[in-house]
Amino acid sequence: LAETLAAIPRQDHPGWRTMIVANAGADLPSVPVAMEVVRVDFPPNRLPDMVDDKEAFYDAIRFDKGRRILAGMLHDRTAKYFMVVDEDDFVSCRLAGFVANHDGEPGWSLRKGYVWAEGGRLLYRHPRFHMFCGTSHIVRADLFELPDRFEDATPEYIKRRIGSHIFIDDDLRAEGVPLASLPFCGATYRIGHAGAISQSQRIMQSFVLRKDFLRRPWGFINAVARLRWLTPQLQHEFFGD
Repeated sequence: LAETLAAIPRQDHPGWRTMIVANAGADLPSVPVAMEVVRVDFPPNRLPDMVDDKEAFYDAIRFDKGRRILAGMLHDRTAKYFMVVDEDDFVSCRLAGFVANHDGEPGWSLRKGYVWAEGGRLLYRHPRFHMFCGTSHIVRADLFELPDRFEDATPEYIKRRIGSHIFIDDDLRAEGVPLASLPFCGATYRIGHAGAISQSQRIMQSFVLRKDFLRRPWGFINAVARLRWLTPQLQHEFFGD
């Protein structure tokens, strides 16, 4: 979280604000300027067994995440756009400037983004980043149809519109306000660290050296073509110098 927060203020445009939603009493690192902590006091999230009921397991995660995000959104009614950023991801320093130059658009899906294993020098350019990572959408605030009060939000609304990144594209397209594709890689998803909920592996094992590629060699070739070196330019854009 400290590394994620340290990188965000490097945005190339001043029109941004960050709200950090945290449990009451939770320890947080030093919070940079232009960031505000929103404390919540929700009961513990009790997850069903994933083996017994996978959908109920993910539903519980979506509800818990969604109610925290909703609390943060309701804290700032002046925001024109919202972007959810998971605590271990990094965003491009070009995002705030791009959004400011396209003010009024419905928003953007980050269909292209990088995956990075902590400490590594390789990045994987994921072809469906918006379905892989939660830090993947910038949406105009009014399209969330926020309730007047937190208590007015239904669990289904919290889980689908706020707590998950996998439905928003289809839902807004069906409503006649489709999201555009961000024309550059807008975020980096960190994997392989001790706190990763996904228990993900390193870049090569996760995306290149896969057993199923023995039957699909073209998949291996495509995966290799998506590898990128962590150049000084990308280091600057996402992580700082």
